[in-house]
Amino acid sequence: MKNKPYPYYEIAPKIDSLAEMLEIKKNEMPDEVAFRYRKGKDGIEEKTYATFYSEVQKAASWIDKNYGTGKHIAIIGENCYEWLVAYFGTVTSKNVAVPIDKELPAGEVEWLLDKADVTEVIISKTYSDIVTASDKLKVTTFKEFMKAIEEEEDGYKLKAPEKNETASIFFTSGTSGRSKGVVLSHGNIVSEIYSASALFNPEGKSTIVVLPFHHTFGLIVAVFMSFNYGANIFLNKSLKRVKDDIIEAKPDFVMLVPLFIETFYKRIMSGIEKSDQTKKFNQAVKLTQALLKIGIDRRRLLFKEILASFGGNLKYIISGGAPLNTFYVKEFRKFGIEIMNGYGTTECSPCVAINRNHFKKDGSVGPVVVDTEVKVSDEGEILFKGPVVMQGYYKDPEATADVLTDGWYYTGDLGYVDEDGFIFLTGRKKNLIILSNGENISPEELEEGFQIDPGVNEVLVYEKDSKIVAEIFPEEEYFGKQEYFDELMLKVNEGRPIYKQVASVKLREVEFIKNASKKIVRYKNIPQ
Repeated sequence: MKNKPYPYYEIAPKIDSLAEMLEIKKNEMPDEVAFRYRKGKDGIEEKTYATFYSEVQKAASWIDKNYGTGKHIAIIGENCYEWLVAYFGTVTSKNVAVPIDKELPAGEVEWLLDKADVTEVIISKTYSDIVTASDKLKVTTFKEFMKAIEEEEDGYKLKAPEKNETASIFFTSGTSGRSKGVVLSHGNIVSEIYSASALFNPEGKSTIVVLPFHHTFGLIVAVFMSFNYGANIFLNKSLKRVKDDIIEAKPDFVMLVPLFIETFYKRIMSGIEKSDQTKKFNQAVKLTQALLKIGIDRRRLLFKEILASFGGNLKYIISGGAPLNTFYVKEFRKFGIEIMNGYGTTECSPCVAINRNHFKKDGSVGPVVVDTEVKVSDEGEILFKGPVVMQGYYKDPEATADVLTDGWYYTGDLGYVDEDGFIFLTGRKKNLIILSNGENISPEELEEGFQIDPGVNEVLVYEKDSKIVAEIFPEEEYFGKQEYFDELMLKVNEGRPIYKQVASVKLREVEFIKNASKKIVRYKNIPQ
């Protein structure tokens, strides 16, 4: 198919509630596997769509009896099946789920629980020491919860609240200040599940989830959207086993943030170099590219070993959560893996734009999702309006008013929309470096030049004493090689106007501080 507009996909049903989504899948494919995950040292547990529905029913029944309705229930823990049962049991019993990052210190968790008016916590025993039970806070471990719901009888009628009723409060990752509670309604979430899936066809039924469930990209897109497709979803519990789990899952598609993509690519290229296969690899690239020009695709055959490291079936990666350098899109395409670059923000449930299977543009985050509008302000800021846009920040009307006007969400991202409706991002409004001569510089633009170098693990560009500095955390074998990075700086500066040139490179020995979605937190890393 040529790269041009075509009708929306209708491969996933349009749903009015999460309860309806569960019921549809239970009725249409009761015996198909919904979730797979490791159990014990070598075992693999499987849960069908019918089994999951039954366990959610029991969970909702137990929560209704023990907590009532309208309560704010926090869910804390590693990615696991129990986490999902607790979440769906909460929202289908007409309560509000509050996912919390398990890696946060106890003091921060306490602040978030208070901020969100949480009265009940369902938590993994592994992380139970970060929450203290009290007269105002009931705490139940996943194990206790799953044991308790076994006693419930089938038949509980899952509740489908009104679309404007709150389903979840997700806390932002806090790249520019303290976390805010994003209020997503039932309507926001079900709109997201359908709107994004209408643009993308996974062309397969198997996926793996490695992104954290407390993050909207990991939960709503990677899990809920895949569930609505009717996929077989492998749950990765620990990043230490990502490599083995991907091979076990044999995914056709996967949702990732750029950090994973960059790491996978560097490992692939390092492996090729260490095995002295660089020449052979380059010859294979030239051959497959030449064959593609005459309509013959041999990439999956000639790069079989590379694809095997992803399970052998991977066709698509949906990238979101942070900007991805176009370099990686083009490189993965050489192997036969297409990266569908998208754009999302927690405040938009989260995915609000994505490149399509057969209508895409490198460098773009794609067209806006179904039923949502996009426009650019006079200042060049990207704005969205539609059913995926949040209700507001929980108990924070001032912060809400700062980003929502007449239903339009002001993203803080700069960019433009081309004649085909594709969105291109150029930087963050708040990240702009404003020099004394009045010139505005987007640090992301300069960072791109460094990121593709094999010696660079992470980079942050900022202004210090009226000069532009690139601070780099190198790959291990490049530690201390200041001269190497000074030469790289000259390459990055080449052809750029003087005001856009980096003046110096600073090397660091530890990673930058990052948030849950693996974005570098600028305000915590830039020296004051």
